[in-house]
Amino acid sequence: MDPVAAKYIGAGLASLGMGLAAIGVGTIFGNFLSGALRNPSAADGQFPRAFIGAALAEGLGIFAFVVALVLLFVV
Repeated sequence: MDPVAAKYIGAGLASLGMGLAAIGVGTIFGNFLSGALRNPSAADGQFPRAFIGAALAEGLGIFAFVVALVLLFVV
């Protein structure tokens, strides 16, 4: 296999993490919203936890993006 083709395949696989991070953030806020609608009095206490979870999911997406860029331009 051509090394350039392998580099592009690896970068494409690494960039899948960005889409999966977006799905994760949507799931976090969707579940928060359904829980907040069931119990509005507890929503204020859970809101910071939803942001922490979203930040961690986005951090993994950004890490996947960096790995894809490293595979494309450094290796």
